[in-house]
Amino acid sequence: MSNPQQLRYSKEHEWLSVAEDGVSTVGITEFAANALGDVVYAQLPEVGSQVTAGETCGELESTKSVSDLYSPVSGEITEVNEDVVNDPSLVNSAPFEGGWLFKVRIAEEPADLFSADEYAAHTAG
Repeated sequence: MSNPQQLRYSKEHEWLSVAEDGVSTVGITEFAANALGDVVYAQLPEVGSQVTAGETCGELESTKSVSDLYSPVSGEITEVNEDVVNDPSLVNSAPFEGGWLFKVRIAEEPADLFSADEYAAHTAG
């Protein structure tokens, strides 16, 4: 499993792209997607809503369980991935590409996000 080097990662297994014009893309990692199993439902935050780093902002339901979705940053939701709402299996098949979950205009980025190598160490074991 290879985590893209240009992304940052949370201990709750979300990834965050580098902000472009203050907006970053968020998804869950391949590690999390594999642990969840086949995702069958995605409840994503609403466009315009505020999210807070480390707090629940949605949920993913799989054939194994239901898992809370946490925001890795604080800010305003600018877009949700309707493709994932319509086809939640994208979270499993393309977690770093078409399976992204939402975009957020960052108000504050926490200092505890991992690099790809730090995240790999966090999930090893």
